Formats: sequence, C-alpha cells, structure tokens
Amino acid sequence: MAGAPNTEAGPAPGPEADPAPDPSADTATDTDVVVVGAGPVGLLLAGELRLGGARVTVLEQLTEPTTESRASTLHTRTMEILEERGLLARLGTLPSGGPGHFGGMRLDLTAADPGHRWAGQWKCAQARLESVLHDWATELGARVLRGHVVTGLRPRADRIEAGFATLGATARGTGTGTTGTGLLSASYLVGCDGERSTVRQLAGFEVAGQDGGLEMLRADVAGIDIPDRRFERLPNGLATAHRWPDGSTRVMVHVYGSGAARRTGPPSLAEVAAAWKLVTGEDIGAGTPVWLNAFDNTSLQAARYVKGRVLLAGDAAHAQMPVGGQALNLGLQDAADLGPKLAARITGQDPAAPDGAGSALLESYHATRHRIGAATLTNIQAQARLLLGGPEVDGLRAVFGDLLTIGPARRHLARAISGLGHADTTTEEPTPREAAA
Repeated sequence: MAGAPNTEAGPAPGPEADPAPDPSADTATDTDVVVVGAGPVGLLLAGELRLGGARVTVLEQLTEPTTESRASTLHTRTMEILEERGLLARLGTLPSGGPGHFGGMRLDLTAADPGHRWAGQWKCAQARLESVLHDWATELGARVLRGHVVTGLRPRADRIEAGFATLGATARGTGTGTTGTGLLSASYLVGCDGERSTVRQLAGFEVAGQDGGLEMLRADVAGIDIPDRRFERLPNGLATAHRWPDGSTRVMVHVYGSGAARRTGPPSLAEVAAAWKLVTGEDIGAGTPVWLNAFDNTSLQAARYVKGRVLLAGDAAHAQMPVGGQALNLGLQDAADLGPKLAARITGQDPAAPDGAGSALLESYHATRHRIGAATLTNIQAQARLLLGGPEVDGLRAVFGDLLTIGPARRHLARAISGLGHADTTTEEPTPREAAA
C-alpha cells in the first residue's frame, strides 16, 4: 500500500472536547445512548438498541435523507442479520448480484456455502436500505434528529455529554446555516459517522494504518449509452460500467499510476469524463451527473473501538477501499454485534462488569470486531493491489488466477468476503438475546 503511516489521534483534549470529569454533577441523562450518524450502520444500531430496551437518540448532520447509493451489495452474513430482524420482508425481493470478485478477478461467492439460502451476493440500493432501517428503528422508538452536528464531547463520571449545533435555513433564505446549539447527555455515545468521523477525532481515538496512494473515480451518469464493462483492464487503466434500472450508468475508472488527490469535495464530471476517455476512448462528457465520487486505497483502523463511554462502529472504526461492498457489510455486522451487548450493559444484564463504564460485554465487542476488521482490511489491501496495479501486477494476477481454480482457495476467500469465515479460528460468545432464547 502506498502512503505514509497514519497515527491519527484527533485534536488534543481541551475544555470543550474532553474536560475533567465532575463527580458532583447531576446524574440525569436525556437518553441511554446517543448514536452519531443516520446511515445504515447507525440506524441498524439504533434498532438493535431499542430491541434490547435501551433509549436511543440518533444525531445526523444531513437535514434530509441522502439519495446517493454509494454501496449496493449485501453479503450472506448481512442477509442473515436482516432476515432475523424481519427487514428482508420490508425490503422486498432483492435481485442477485451475480458472481463476486476478488480484486477484480471473478470469484463466485456461492462457494462460501453453496447450500446456504443467501449464498452469493444481493443488490439493494443504499438509499432504499437506509429508508427501511429508518422506519424500522423509529417504529421501535428510536429518535432521529436531522440537521444536528456534534461539536464537542464532555465526559462525566457516569455519563457522556455531547454538544451539538442545529442546521436549518438561514434567516435571509440564502442557504443552510447554524440555527442553534444544545447539549445531550447519555450513558454512552457511539460514532457511526463515517471515515472522517468527528466523534473519533473529538474523543481522541488513536488510528493506525496508511493513507491512500491510488485513486478511483466513480459517477452515476444519466443520458449516456456505453457498453457494460466489468473491471476491464485496458492499456491506460481500469474501467467498469453498469446500467442501473433507472437508466443511469455507474462508471468507475482508474488511470494506472494516478495518485490520490487531496480533495475537499467530489470530482467534476469533466474530470471523470477525461479519465474515462483516456482509458476507454469513449466520451461521456455530454451526460448528466447524478452522483460524483472518488475513493482511494486508504487503510486505517482505530486501535480501540471502545474508549470509556465512547464507542466506534462502521467506517468510523475502520476506513478502507469500498471494494465489492465489504465496507458496508463490515459496518452493518459491527452494529449487529454491538447493539445487543450495549443494550444489555444499559439494562443491567452485565453483572460481571466492574462499576463505571468498564464492561466485559463491551470489551468483547472490541475484541471480536477489531479482529474481524483487521482481517478484512488485510483482505482489501490485497484486492487493492490486484485491482489498481498497472502492468507491473500482471504476473501476480496470473498466479492468483491459478489459485482461484483451486476449490479450497475459492471457498476460503468467498467465506471471508461473505462474512462466514470469521469464526473459524475463534469461538464467539452468544449475544445476550441469543443466550436468553
């Protein structure tokens, strides 16, 4: 992986971010858990907490639900989780995602467990998944507050306080701005606010790994007619194109050797079109951009997922190249593991835990999900090398292609991607709800 090691620890603790606890302060809390981020991970976690009897408030900086579908692939273990909670019935029939891949090389994910009812991969637009998870969580009693940006964290002896600013239309109607401030207190707070997590920085979580050195551009473009491509390697780069049911086309393109840009926003259509033309010779510049995005091969992981009364899940805990839907699925599986354990902690079903914030159940969340996250990031690093490397990796791809003809090798990789291979070396304890069943 390219890039210098990253050991982000966030801003130094200060009066607003991390003042000294005040043991004499009022012990009342507004909610049991504050979840920061109303993406799929935060919303699944909110529902899980409500199932376990915990009060939960979700703070989301976006004032409206996103219409973007960054990820659209669900893997076998995630399908199990959604089915167990009655969410697949709400989503309706999901189409098969066809064969998967490992670093752009065809890998049939049904090899993970050919007899499994959810073997393979399944397609569901992220916007649709978020909508269903939002309705489910709020019906269970979760409170979702949009237009709320976390601005500071204040630990107390028995709770965590989160300062926030509210966003809304400005008085002059010139756009969106800060309309007020407030404070929420809770027993715990969980950052599910993405790879640039504000929670992670405010709480001072240490992060290790490497920043990205290679970049891929992607866009959903309407009004273009180009052939489908699946990780097609051409002399100047890599190209993928797939037409969505609404008629727009998802394109992804990497120019061999192109480094990761320091971006403050998405690429322009002109930039994506120039790269696409260089690689494929096709002109998509007259299309209408529906969504524009760039990602790189960053590989970062928080050293701890639990720090006192603050926890991390999803991309806030681990940042990785979003290849084959693994980032979304890893995050959803974080939430499914954390939710019952944190709810049990809140509702007093953690009798072996010491006084205060320390918890055997929460430590088991860190131990289990950090191990799985580290293994997944290693898997994705290997895929990034195979996918984004230029002609210099042709020999490596040839050898890897031979390995993929071997049944046990296919099964091992398919199980890792599908979320079925993580318990092969470690016996995990049942969740509190499973133990009570």
